[in-house]
Amino acid sequence: MVESIPSLAALKRHIASLDRAPARDACARFATGHAPLDDALGGGLACGRVHELFGEGDEEGAVAGLALLWAQLAGGDAPLLWLRTQGAARVGGAPYGPGLAALGLDPARLLIGTMADDAMLLRAGIDALRCPALGGLVMELRGRAPLLDLTASRRLALAAEASGVTALLLRIGGAPTPSAADTRWRVTAAPSAPLPGNGPGRAAFALTLLRRRAGSDGQAWRLVWDRDRGSFGDAGDERHDDGRDRADAYAPLSGAELPLSAGRSAADRAA
Repeated sequence: MVESIPSLAALKRHIASLDRAPARDACARFATGHAPLDDALGGGLACGRVHELFGEGDEEGAVAGLALLWAQLAGGDAPLLWLRTQGAARVGGAPYGPGLAALGLDPARLLIGTMADDAMLLRAGIDALRCPALGGLVMELRGRAPLLDLTASRRLALAAEASGVTALLLRIGGAPTPSAADTRWRVTAAPSAPLPGNGPGRAAFALTLLRRRAGSDGQAWRLVWDRDRGSFGDAGDERHDDGRDRADAYAPLSGAELPLSAGRSAADRAA
């Protein structure tokens, strides 16, 4: 026992002080700007927690883009770290600076760490989450990722809770398994309405809440990223100049793809 309680009165005072202390699971939250989503989550996503984002291989741009935007909202002006394996870098390519800037992300704030394998990736993730100066951590895992079991996810969750750093796990081509994540999401690119002059529309994401540790799940939302405001809105934010809703007026544009370059030519990518 760390502290000795010399009398019954002192013990009662100690218990009273514990009653006034905040609950262990109380935590800060960061708002996305999408009111229905934030309201459903009690004010936004929890800071200092682990959040899993699932997407298929053809949706990796959308999943990565959303994770980086959430990490930025959680961390403010602090640096962001993206951890991935060498295999993931070969398959997915390198982040494209102008593409990051188009989303309103400062490429100079993004640090990228490449690890030999998933085991090293998970160890590096725990070390990174122990650094409170980090704004947010994005970890990319592909396929089944068997090393990310319940024990490993708990270690990540405890490190995130201790430092207050938010962790976003990219699960590309993976299936949900038991974990200590605070929330779990299915992410796909959503149709976006072109800007005036038929320019590419704002990045849009379709989200389904697969699991939430302290609340209901199963809800779905469509988020539209407004880089000028630095927050998310919904389809109602996309309107004609005359004020009419235009969310369904045009053919779908993904808008959510994070440009990646794998060192291939344009002709190779088209093939």
